[in-house]
Amino acid sequence: MKEELLKRVVKTPDGQEIEINPLQDYYCQAGPTVQTAAYTEIVEKLFNWARSESLWILGFGTGCGAIEMRPLMTPRFDAYRYGIQWRPTPRQANLFVISGYLSVKTLKRVIRSYEQMQNPKYVVGLGSCTINGGMYWDSYNTIKRLDDYLPVDLYITGCMPRPEALLAGFEELKKIIRAGKAEGANKYAENFDWYKANQKSVIYDWDMPDYNW
Repeated sequence: MKEELLKRVVKTPDGQEIEINPLQDYYCQAGPTVQTAAYTEIVEKLFNWARSESLWILGFGTGCGAIEMRPLMTPRFDAYRYGIQWRPTPRQANLFVISGYLSVKTLKRVIRSYEQMQNPKYVVGLGSCTINGGMYWDSYNTIKRLDDYLPVDLYITGCMPRPEALLAGFEELKKIIRAGKAEGANKYAENFDWYKANQKSVIYDWDMPDYNW
């Protein structure tokens, strides 16, 4: 663990000595909770329609598949007309696209980013690597199956899928959201201990809180 994350005793301006535990003192200790529908069915349907037409992707290129998302911003494909936008931070995004191969080192950053995203939030696994490791299936440091570590709402197959396939996948995700079945965030909260155990089984240098909110 990094030295700055270890417990230490510091002296306050008035001369008192206090113990600081960065992993506990700098982060919220409460775990994720299930967010149930708060309104009537007709209002929730309206909300789900609005959510499906406003997909804000976290701009985090996790692998080689990230290059396939760049053409979607160009006039040829123009993802913006579908209500799809890219955002720079987890707090602004509601869709995490895991774009291709995912190493153990990157998984740690993905978990941290995913847990900082607001609910409701969705995960799309892009390419064969997120399903079975793809061409890296026998690599010692590649994640073979993404949904063992994060809830995946939709997979888009291919190595790598073309921009047209991405748009088709996003349209399918919209249908899932409108139907009220995109419950990955609640699934993560319900099975938090199971996901966390799987994450820690591959990330040996765990130097972050259990829930990065």
